[in-house]
Amino acid sequence: MRGKTDILRGKSDKMDTDDSICTEVAILCYPDCQLAAVYGLTDLFRIAGEISRDRGDDEATPIIRVSHWQLDAAGADVVCTFDSHPGRPHRLGHIVIPPSLIVPSRMQPMQALAAWLTAQHGKGSRLCSVCAGAFLAADTGLLDGRDVTTHWAFAAELAERYPKLRVDADRMVIDDGDIVTAGGILAWTDLGLTLVAQQLGPSIMLDTARFLLTDPPGRLQQPFIGFVQRRDHGDEAILKVQNWLQATGARDHAIEALAGRAGLGERTFQRRFHKATGLRPTEYAQHIRVAKARELLETSRKSIEQIAWDVGYGDVSAFRRIFQRLAGLAPADYRRRFGTVLQEPDDEAVAATP
Repeated sequence: MRGKTDILRGKSDKMDTDDSICTEVAILCYPDCQLAAVYGLTDLFRIAGEISRDRGDDEATPIIRVSHWQLDAAGADVVCTFDSHPGRPHRLGHIVIPPSLIVPSRMQPMQALAAWLTAQHGKGSRLCSVCAGAFLAADTGLLDGRDVTTHWAFAAELAERYPKLRVDADRMVIDDGDIVTAGGILAWTDLGLTLVAQQLGPSIMLDTARFLLTDPPGRLQQPFIGFVQRRDHGDEAILKVQNWLQATGARDHAIEALAGRAGLGERTFQRRFHKATGLRPTEYAQHIRVAKARELLETSRKSIEQIAWDVGYGDVSAFRRIFQRLAGLAPADYRRRFGTVLQEPDDEAVAATP
């Protein structure tokens, strides 16, 4: 492996290939946004890509493409102003809304940007906000009914201005599949490393954090990564179903109903869904349910039986089996390891006590 200082000397001498781009992260440069976050994230993803290449054995080793976007001079269109890998069609896997250098009450209205964000989300982009960037994300209406976070100093204002949001300022990063929000003004590092872990793997993320001399996000020091939905596949009919499953907690995932929602025959729907997401519809629904169960195990004192019911499982035994298969731990073990709330002794622990 090259010396660490070589990472910053320039692009790798390997030629980029289309296959090497695992995702494109677009950073939205809006008025008074924090440029330290814009350029810091750009550097973070570049460093992660170089570490990934140093680890790889061929030219197709995955890296992250980074682009910057802002309104044009006429204020009529959002255009790309920087591209780490120019000359290729854009497919925005993630759009990051960085922090603002001014307090939210002084941020100017940005309806054109909110409309652009809504349109890109509809095409499969994940929306990611940091700190006061959550206010611009909330203007889209896509955060309604979601758990979100922002800087603790802005949490009350965010909740008051957007009453349909569930604001939780105690958490640094909240990943809700197609929407990711991060807390304080420097939480762009947590968000950036979270995306690196999801796209390039936890080992690359940890090496990136070590090189930057920053702590990795605590929750990503887990032996497994949360469910990452593939949304930039370009199949709008399947994306419509994905959005509906996420919004409803995947409680109804009957193939007939999902195919009807996509406007496709059942066999065609199943084939296209698997091609777009890499999973069968039932597997996809299980991942959504288990992701919600993990969150409840981490942040609540609800019993495992109640959590199973809340995420759509009437059979607790079936829930335990599916959870352990997808999360790598039994629900009670997961709570003991990653729970952030002081728990009462659970039934399994009591039963195991001699």
